[in-house]
Amino acid sequence: MDLVPDLNLATDTRLYLLLSAPHDINAMNLQVIKKILASQCTPLIISLNQPSQVLVKSYAKEGIALDQYYVIDAVTQYSGGSPLPNEHIRYVHHPADLTGLGIAITESLHHIPSRRICIIFDSVSMLLIHIPSASASKFLHFVINKLKISEISGVFLCVENGLDPSILAQMEAFVDKIVSYDDLKRSS
Repeated sequence: MDLVPDLNLATDTRLYLLLSAPHDINAMNLQVIKKILASQCTPLIISLNQPSQVLVKSYAKEGIALDQYYVIDAVTQYSGGSPLPNEHIRYVHHPADLTGLGIAITESLHHIPSRRICIIFDSVSMLLIHIPSASASKFLHFVINKLKISEISGVFLCVENGLDPSILAQMEAFVDKIVSYDDLKRSS
């Protein structure tokens, strides 16, 4: 079953919030990256959910090589892992290091050679585990405005019912479209 709506990334710079059942979040991540690549965009994954080593293995099983995408990994060092040197992966020490994440996003957007980039923020829900809702809201607003100014599309994945209602209301105002897992199940 296709868990991801038709992301029109080839022709626009819209921002999406995709709400997923907890057990489908990783499958949705994989489908999103496939759709981004099919749209001739270069994915930049902001990973707060899985270490880059896990993403690389998961994507490789699906025939997606690391040279096709970039990762900002905020999980590996926090979890006690060692960063692996690779020009496609940047590491941030901790998911709560919003300054480090902001710098990594900005630098990555300037250094990725592709003209068309799409950000995948792999888990808004995980961000809320590490920082207060007000800080998360400010950071997400910063990221979304950076994407809009840069005319870059973005997909924010979140576990449904994993957002504080006030954050969800703010995200509704920030993004162009919200798609819930239940809506996707009904339409397929």
